Amino acid sequence: MTKKYDVAAIGAALVDTEVLVTDQDLIDIQLEKGLMTLSDAAQQQKNLTHLREHIDSAKRACGGSAANSMIAVSLLGGNSHLTCQVADDQDGEFFLSDLSRAGVAYNQNNQSRDGITGTCLVMITPDAERTMNTCLAISETLSVDNIDDEAIAQASWVYIEGYLATSETGKEAARAICERAKALGTKVAFSLSDPGIVQYFGDALRYIAEPGVDLIFANEDESKTFTQTEDFESAAQAITSFCSEYAITLGAEGAVVGNADSQWKVAGEPVKAIDTNGAGDAFAGAYLAAISKGSTAEDAAAFACKAAGIVVSRMGPRLSKADADQLLG
Repeated sequence: MTKKYDVAAIGAALVDTEVLVTDQDLIDIQLEKGLMTLSDAAQQQKNLTHLREHIDSAKRACGGSAANSMIAVSLLGGNSHLTCQVADDQDGEFFLSDLSRAGVAYNQNNQSRDGITGTCLVMITPDAERTMNTCLAISETLSVDNIDDEAIAQASWVYIEGYLATSETGKEAARAICERAKALGTKVAFSLSDPGIVQYFGDALRYIAEPGVDLIFANEDESKTFTQTEDFESAAQAITSFCSEYAITLGAEGAVVGNADSQWKVAGEPVKAIDTNGAGDAFAGAYLAAISKGSTAEDAAAFACKAAGIVVSRMGPRLSKADADQLLG
């Protein structure tokens, strides 16, 4: 039976503001470089005030890990859906409008709520490293009540972002989606999302994956921390106790995909990194788009590395229509 969606995802709805900063800026606002740090609205505003001289050149877009990945799926010829939660405010209206323009379907009942829509301040240092400060706001209350069982049933894959592990209700929603997808025969892809998330919320991530998932996305550091191992090969083997297949990115060196019996390495793209924000999201979205069209894991990973290479070669966390056209060539 043909499914309505290639991928249906669940994740935090965040309006991203991306700015160029210095290492000293990060020191001044006391953020650990290269990680995602959670804050409340007051602290987020304080950080924005400190960085006000950078804001004029900032780029604003609907974001969040799952949203970026679903936009990639859509641009690359797939049909995608996002379960999220925004507030009845200007940021919420902007988020849903931007998501719709990108071709991603969403739940109508997940908007117009009292509260504040989530935001993410994405800071890019001269070495292209991204550091994020996130105010989840209403996204923190994403719960099992938001799950769209129809979207799960009508999707070939569901995609779960690891950032949901930071919220008690989000964690339970992610776990429930794993269980419901398995019952419906829908495959599950799970992203570990961020080294800091794995470091501080590893137990919650393992709880989400406990029912068993079909595919885990991670980078090398995330895979080792998640599996509590010391080297890459041990991590790759240990991660198969949680999933049927894995796709582990290695930055400029490419990626390794495999399962308990086989492993393939694909080369990275030879590009100059300008901004690493969104590379993992683009990789996951492109990989799922390719797999949904019948590609092998190895070919899907090669395609995904090309997508990630495009994203890191210029500012911005996601693929554009022109990027997608280039990839589909």
